[in-house]
Amino acid sequence: MSDVSAHSTLPWWKEVYRHQATEVWLGFVLLLACVGLSFSTEQFFTLTNLFDLLNASSINLIFAVGLLVVLIAGGIDISFAVGASVVQYLVATTIIDLGGGSWAMGVTLSALVGIALGAINAALIHHFRIISIVVTIATFNAFFGLLMFFTRGVSIYNLPDWWTDRVIIFEHEMPNGSWAELTLPVVVMAICVFATWILVRHTNIGRQLYAFGNNPEGARRIGINIGAMQYIAFGWMGMMAGIAGLMQVNYAQEVVPNAMYGRELDVLAAVVLGGARLGGGRGTVLGCILGVMLVAVTQNGLNLLGVSPYAFKMVVGIVILVAISVSNIDWSSISFGSRKDLTKGGAHE
Repeated sequence: MSDVSAHSTLPWWKEVYRHQATEVWLGFVLLLACVGLSFSTEQFFTLTNLFDLLNASSINLIFAVGLLVVLIAGGIDISFAVGASVVQYLVATTIIDLGGGSWAMGVTLSALVGIALGAINAALIHHFRIISIVVTIATFNAFFGLLMFFTRGVSIYNLPDWWTDRVIIFEHEMPNGSWAELTLPVVVMAICVFATWILVRHTNIGRQLYAFGNNPEGARRIGINIGAMQYIAFGWMGMMAGIAGLMQVNYAQEVVPNAMYGRELDVLAAVVLGGARLGGGRGTVLGCILGVMLVAVTQNGLNLLGVSPYAFKMVVGIVILVAISVSNIDWSSISFGSRKDLTKGGAHE
């Protein structure tokens, strides 16, 4: 009997574990963290805190799904957060010069400028045959240096009302008179997550990205356009960075040149924690969501417990180090079955 027939007799929960082992483990750890924090501090498991957590993590999740596509394609990008700041300034100055603009104009400009910045990375990687980590370290410094040079570190406050008005999607009054609110960035985040899921799981481009990330030379031999894959991956990352930058301004009510500086490692830790392999060819949107939420819950919990914020940076560093060390482990090979069950399965082969 074939392996396919043997697997079809597995219980549903074993079948889920076989295909999404990383997500199952991560979901379990996230649940344990939430339960532990609920008992450690009464402030954690409140509707206000959970909504604040979702609002605050929405920007990182938009970044994360963009980075996921790059990692699937076998690349890495650490310039996206600074790129988002560049988008913020260019869009803000353009819209102010044009007399105010609108959400449609803001989203369009942010996406286009972000794609252009991503295309710069892709062009350097593809045409000059430079590895992505080196290119994005260079563009990280170049983008940030140019931004600080031309802006002189000055923030922009006189933004159009449509950009800074707080758009509340859902609100609930708490017994103490405060309000728990879900805001616009959460909805935009959901749209970006859904669009990325469609791209990587339900399009031919997504399948080619996985194939390219898993085996670039093999992908080239079967006719996959290597340059197109790199432009698509980094262009998608740039577009997500642009949109995240737009939403961050709506959340913060101002444009600050270094507001996004330092987010790149937090997002990278979350994505690799979610199962994306740094070598390419592996990663899911669900794992990405769980990774971002676990990092956000960890940071939120440490803040509520009064732990130094530097401890969170230590956690991020450990997560990245561990992720690199175990990125090649096939967690689905871990079996719940007994030795007897495995022997039976082998007897039918």
